[in-house]
Amino acid sequence: EVQLVESGGGLVQPGGSLRLSCAASGFFFRIADMNWVRQAPGKGLERVSVINGDGSRTSYADSVKGRFTISRDNAKNTAYLQMDNLKPEDTAVYYCKKGTVRGQGTQVTVSS
Repeated sequence: EVQLVESGGGLVQPGGSLRLSCAASGFFFRIADMNWVRQAPGKGLERVSVINGDGSRTSYADSVKGRFTISRDNAKNTAYLQMDNLKPEDTAVYYCKKGTVRGQGTQVTVSS
């Protein structure tokens, strides 16, 4: 059974940073593309970033390009999302996602 557990969210001031983690189990992690998606209040899911199995290819939404960095540690079955220079519009529940499965999410709130 695929399981994804996100952590690392919280309340941060504009311009601040957070690092999200996604602990994965139940599948062969090192060959799986991993996604980070988010859902802001009243809005649909937005794909934020994706990384391929060996970490050699990444992609970002235009809204986060240059501020967020996706990475992974295949030895730890964990994916990460480093978020810098956070803006109020980044406020959302962040999920990691493999295929159609996503975790329970972690809340990120950017506010002064």
